Amino acid sequence: MIQTIHAPQNVVAFRALGDVTANDYKTIIAPAVKQLVEQINEINFLFLIDTDLENFAATAWLEDAFIGLKHFGKWNRAAIVTDSENAISFTNAFSYVVPGEFRGYKKEAFDEALLWVQGNNQ
Repeated sequence: MIQTIHAPQNVVAFRALGDVTANDYKTIIAPAVKQLVEQINEINFLFLIDTDLENFAATAWLEDAFIGLKHFGKWNRAAIVTDSENAISFTNAFSYVVPGEFRGYKKEAFDEALLWVQGNNQ
């Protein structure tokens, strides 16, 4: 499941727990991202992965990609917070191939990630 995390008005933030489905993306993440784009014309995104990556359904990963592509030019900053070294490395490399800045953070650096996403930390 995906839960919304309270964040500043210029950020959408989410926490993944347990099993994550495409429906979680469609009903929680996609509407929040759309609303943020309508409000500020960019996306500042924080995603705390508090479950094993194996708990994401394949269709959830596809929905994630669809959301990213739908708003391709709107990405400003995205932080993925996880203890998975592979996910952190992938996120850091992602900045080289898509618009916006993407950074991976360890869970212990959650506060730093949130500050960075909202633009208060370079």
